[in-house]
Amino acid sequence: MTTPPNDGTGGRRRLRPQCPPGPPGTPPPPVPPAAVPPPPAAAQPPPPGAPPPRPPRRGGPAGPPPPLAGPPGAPPAGRPLPPRRPVVRPQEGGHAGDLGAPPPPVTGRRRLRPSGPPPDERPTEVLRLEPGQLAAAEPVDAYADEAEHPDHDDRDDAEYADDEYMDDDYDDHDDYDEDFEDEDRAEPEYFEDEREDLGRRRGGRTKRAFGWIAAVAVIVLLAGGAWYGITEIFGYEDYEGAGETDVLIRVEKGDSTNAIAATLQEKDVVASAKAFVKAGADEEGIRSVQPGYYVLKTKMSGAAAVSRIVEPEARVGELQIRAGTQLDDVTLPDGSATPGVLKLVSDASCAELNGTSTCVPVEELSSVAAEADLAALGVPEWAVRDASKAEGARKIEGLVAPGVYDVRPGQTAEELLKSLLTASATRLEATGLPDAAEGTGKTPYQIVVIASLIEREAVKQDFEKVSRVIYNRLDEGMKLQLDSTVNYALDRPVVRTKPEDRDRAGPYNTYRNTGLPPTPISAPSPEAVKAALEPAEGDILFFVKCEKNGLSCFAETNEEHNQNRREAQARGAY
Repeated sequence: MTTPPNDGTGGRRRLRPQCPPGPPGTPPPPVPPAAVPPPPAAAQPPPPGAPPPRPPRRGGPAGPPPPLAGPPGAPPAGRPLPPRRPVVRPQEGGHAGDLGAPPPPVTGRRRLRPSGPPPDERPTEVLRLEPGQLAAAEPVDAYADEAEHPDHDDRDDAEYADDEYMDDDYDDHDDYDEDFEDEDRAEPEYFEDEREDLGRRRGGRTKRAFGWIAAVAVIVLLAGGAWYGITEIFGYEDYEGAGETDVLIRVEKGDSTNAIAATLQEKDVVASAKAFVKAGADEEGIRSVQPGYYVLKTKMSGAAAVSRIVEPEARVGELQIRAGTQLDDVTLPDGSATPGVLKLVSDASCAELNGTSTCVPVEELSSVAAEADLAALGVPEWAVRDASKAEGARKIEGLVAPGVYDVRPGQTAEELLKSLLTASATRLEATGLPDAAEGTGKTPYQIVVIASLIEREAVKQDFEKVSRVIYNRLDEGMKLQLDSTVNYALDRPVVRTKPEDRDRAGPYNTYRNTGLPPTPISAPSPEAVKAALEPAEGDILFFVKCEKNGLSCFAETNEEHNQNRREAQARGAY
């Protein structure tokens, strides 16, 4: 049976006749000369059993492939070649072995090479076979009928006829074997979604970040555990009991619990700073310890030291001077006394250290103030000349500024006054003195005197107006007529004075004397000093307390002033 030739309408598919295989070594059936063109003149016919000549390579001469071992039609020596993809199917009664096993799937982008020589691209001629040969086997092309096999893919035949296939490596036998060895070792290639790869990379970075955080946390836990273990195993030194001898310690401004503990260890109050810190961990009062001096004992346990330092009695040397306080005590109408600056300093110097009192008597303080060199005692240079004219201890009147001080018990009277006056000079200079007095027509010391009068005569709301009255009266040459100056000499705090008191002679009687008193009469506040430097505007010359809250009524004439007095008395202001 013959196969009709391709009519040219089915693309590049060509039908090739298939003959039944014969026994090994048997030559193929003869092919009519018209079907195959004659070989080149220079080429010799291959010996029996040799593979057909290799088609010419693009760009190179044609030549036979390297000799291969084995019978005709067998694969090259070495590793077995993959079976060729079947192109025909046997008819009933044919040999299934002619088709071979199915080829392995194509992996990656590599092509599988056929097990035999490349197909002939020349047109297939009709082969006329002898009746005997046709009876032996009658194979037909598996895809001869397109209608019967619509699933046939033209790409199968196109791969065999592609010129690119013809350019594969057939240069030598070694390359041929190596190519097929590579085919055996080839692994499938997968092209993954880049978005998934990006997610994995981001996930990897996140996991690494969490890994670092976890590592740091583990290190911190290990360090904390090691410290806790050292503390618990080796512990810390601590005394037992309430201590032995009294000792004075000082807490500085801004000291933390650890700083206080270090000071206590230095003074041998506690055996170790750790003992104090551990004992104070649950004590709320330890964080409220104020700067100042404290009396504790040596060789106290940490718990005993904590309990003692938070007691109010433990703190000593605290001195608080209020604005308007004068140097000496003031006797109240009920016979009680308001302590003055000297008494407050004396009380602050008192402490009991191992059965011995550290108090400095008021008399000793007053004697030092009256006799000592003011410059050496810490009085500001701009106040020394005027203050030296005063009598006795009043030389330092008004120069101890109001505020809170820490006095160390055990100091001498001179040491106490020097520390106070030096600190006060800094506070007075903070108000702008002495430079701020320029342009007022008054010396810096006179500004302090005026400020002390303002402090004793008015409340803060009236400071600037009272200051204006004093300036206007001084400018007019009028007597100040201030009850506060008369009562200062009498050590009385009352506002009003009696006629006999106003008739007393003395430098502080402003009803009889013109001008300012020789010294301040109290410790002026910074607000009073500012009012003395910057008085209010106006022509007011009189004022009187006219309200129960201390506010005053001001007038420019004596008639207005008398009316204000009558109204104040009617309201019960004084």
